[in-house]
Amino acid sequence: MLLGQLNAAASPLTQEQVQKLQGLVAELNPIQQAWVSGYLAANANASALGGQTPTAAAGDAAPLTILYGSQTGNAKGVATKLKEQAESRGLAVKLVSMSDYKPTALKKEKFLTVVVSTYGEGEPPEDAETLYEFLATKKAPKLDGVKVAVLGLGDSSYEFFCQTAKDFEARLNKLGAETIFQRADLDVDYDDEAATWITGALDAFEPDLKAQQDAVGGQVVSMPFGAPTAAESQYTKQNPFAAELVTVQKITGRDSTKDVRHVEISLEGSDITYLPGDSLGVYFLNDEARVDELLTHTQIDASAQVKVGEESLSIRDALIEKLELTQSYPGFVEKYAVATGTPELLKLVEDKAAMREYIEPRQIFDVVAQNPAKIDAQTLVDCLRKLQARLYSIASSQSEVEEEVHLTVGLVEFDAFGSEHLGGCSGYLARRAEEGCKVKVFSEHNDNFRLPSDDNTPIIMVGPGTGIAPFRAFLQERDSREAQGKNWLFFGNPHFTQDFLYQVEIQGYLKSGLLSKVDVAFSRDQAEKVYVQDKLRKNSKEIFEWLEAGAHFYVCGDANRMAKDVHNALVDIISENTGKSYEDAEQYLKDLRSANRYQKDVY
Repeated sequence: MLLGQLNAAASPLTQEQVQKLQGLVAELNPIQQAWVSGYLAANANASALGGQTPTAAAGDAAPLTILYGSQTGNAKGVATKLKEQAESRGLAVKLVSMSDYKPTALKKEKFLTVVVSTYGEGEPPEDAETLYEFLATKKAPKLDGVKVAVLGLGDSSYEFFCQTAKDFEARLNKLGAETIFQRADLDVDYDDEAATWITGALDAFEPDLKAQQDAVGGQVVSMPFGAPTAAESQYTKQNPFAAELVTVQKITGRDSTKDVRHVEISLEGSDITYLPGDSLGVYFLNDEARVDELLTHTQIDASAQVKVGEESLSIRDALIEKLELTQSYPGFVEKYAVATGTPELLKLVEDKAAMREYIEPRQIFDVVAQNPAKIDAQTLVDCLRKLQARLYSIASSQSEVEEEVHLTVGLVEFDAFGSEHLGGCSGYLARRAEEGCKVKVFSEHNDNFRLPSDDNTPIIMVGPGTGIAPFRAFLQERDSREAQGKNWLFFGNPHFTQDFLYQVEIQGYLKSGLLSKVDVAFSRDQAEKVYVQDKLRKNSKEIFEWLEAGAHFYVCGDANRMAKDVHNALVDIISENTGKSYEDAEQYLKDLRSANRYQKDVY
C-alpha cells in the first residue's frame, strides 16, 4: 500500500499519526526513507527483545560523544570521519549535531570531542549557538572527570580565527573538564591536518574507552544519533563532478549597480542529489592573464614543474587550477615575506593589526605585484594554500528541475590600485567561463535550513539580494508538493526597475496563490532608504500572528548587517505585541530556534 493511500482504519496508527508520517516521508528521498525504515525496525526489534532502545554500548560503558557545530558542512564531515575511525577501532561512539543535543546531558558525559567551525566575527555556527551560550551560564554542570578534545575549523583571512573552538575549550575547562589532546585550529585547507588530529585524539581516548568497555563486558552497538541527512553522493569536495555549465544569464538591469547572474548547471551523469536549503560547492579557474603577470613578477618559467600535494604539474597550470590567488590571508604574506626577504612585508609579520589592514583591500595577485621578487617555483607553491570551492545557496528544487541545479551569483567586482578586481569564482562564472564548459561541483547538505515537514505550516522568508536563492528553491518545492501552507516573502534590493530578481516568477506565484504575500523594499527608489527590516516592522502585528500560528521564519543573506537588523526587528515585533522585555523577547526567538522554526543561511 502506498503511503498516500494509507488511512487510520487500514493501519495501527491514528489519523494524526498517519498525517505526520505522510508529512515526514514527503520530504525524504529513497535513501533517507530506507534509513528511517532500518532505524525503526532495529528500534522495534530491540523493544521486542528486551523492552529497551539500543544504546551506544551495553552495560554502563560511556561512549565517546562527538559533538559538531557546522555552518557549511565541513565540521560535520570531519566529525563523521572521527566517528568512522573510532568505530574501526571497536570504540563505542555517539555522533550528534549540537542542535540536536540537550545541554543538560553534559553531566552524563565522560569522554567528549568537539568539532566546531567559526564564522563572521568569531561567532559560533547556527547549530552551536544554544550549547555555546549554555556553557557560559550558571546552569552549566560541573564536568570534573570529563575528558575532552576540541578541533576548530576556520579561515585565517578573518581576524577571529577558530575563536569558537577556543571558547568551547575554555568554557569546558572552566567547568572542570580535562583536555587530554591538544586543540588544533585548522585553516581552510584542513584535510591532512584533520586526519592527523583524529589519529592523535583517538590514541589519547582509546585506553580509557577500551578499559571501561572491557570492565563491563560491553559489546559496541553502533546506532545513528540525530536527524537523517540527504543521500550521500560519490562526488564530494575531494572528488567533485565535472558538470556542464548550461546557462549564465544576467538578471539585473543594464543600469544596475549590481551584476547578478542566474546560473544553470547540468548534473546529468552524476548521482548528486540535493534538497531545498542545500548549497553547491563550485571550483573555478583563476584568471590566466593575471597568472601570467604573477609569473613575470616572480621571474618564474611558466613550464617549471612543481608538486601540489601528490600531483606534479607545471607552475602555470597549478596557479590556474589548484591554488588560491584572490583571497588574501596572513599566512601567505608571512611565508612570501620570509621567502623573498621583503623588508616591508617582514614588518607586517610583527604587527597583526597592520597585517589585517594591509590584506583587507588586496588579493594575493596584488601582494606579489606590489612586492615583486625572484622566487623558486616550488617555494611559491609552498607559500600558497590550495584553492577552495566557493559555496552558493541552491536556487532550485530537484523536484522541479530534475538533473539541473540553479544558482544566483552576485559578481564581486571592485577597483583597487588602478585596475578592476573580480572575485575568484563569481568572476570566473560571470566573465570567463563559457556555456558548455565543464565546472567541478559537489553538493553540501545543510540540515539547519529546511522546509517544515508539515506542508500545512506557514513560512516567512526574508531574502534580499542574492539571499532570494534558497527561497526560489523553497517555492518550487512547495509548488511541486502542492503544499497548502501559506508563504510570505520579503525581498529587497536598490531599485525596482533594475534589481527585482526573478520578478516574473515571483509575480506568477503571487497570482497562482502559492505566495500569500510579498513585501518588497527597494532602498534607493525614494528619498528615505527602506530595507526589509523596515517592512517587517510595518507588518508587526501580522508577523507575530503568523509566528503564533506556528510559522517558520527564514533569513538568507548578509550576516554582518542585514541578518542582525532583521533579528533586532523581530525582537522589537515580539516585544511590541506581547509587552515582553528585551530579554524575554530574545528568549522567544531562542525557543523558536530550538524548535527549528527560526533558521538562517547567512554569509
